[in-house]
Amino acid sequence: MTTSERRCVDGIVNGSPFKRGRTGTLVGDWTVISTNVFITNISAERLWDVDKPLPAQAQIAVNISLVGLDRKSDRTIEAPFVFTVNYNPSVAQISIKGKAYATGESDEISKLVDDHKQQKPPIPVIQAISATVIAEAILMSKSLGIPPPLPALPLPQEQERQRTSTSRYTA
Repeated sequence: MTTSERRCVDGIVNGSPFKRGRTGTLVGDWTVISTNVFITNISAERLWDVDKPLPAQAQIAVNISLVGLDRKSDRTIEAPFVFTVNYNPSVAQISIKGKAYATGESDEISKLVDDHKQQKPPIPVIQAISATVIAEAILMSKSLGIPPPLPALPLPQEQERQRTSTSRYTA
């Protein structure tokens, strides 16, 4: 590994301050895929009346769709995307559109393109998009006064065991 490669890897591992919407992903043996995410459209709407209390429980469906994956050069791909958040009951809806540009070694970019052709998601690109748009969706949900689109936290193992072990043994 050359000195410049080591600096790049050390910067990513040590959490170098990337600009918002830019990530670097380590792939395989120290190959780096750098991804820039650009948001081109943001839409958020509260459908629930502000005078009514929000429902006690709501299902939140989050979806990221890659509209395509185009090779722009030997080392760069472009991936337009649409991110949506829908609530049930219809509390609100959030939509974010944009483009992600991934740059890396030619063989890694070729692998991402081949994986996409085989209906496999390009994981480094999806992760970069997800990190960027979830942050934006959380900010929008705060502004609208609705629950943020966060995954449910798993129960601690002790509480889970107490829930499942309801049988008793008596002699």
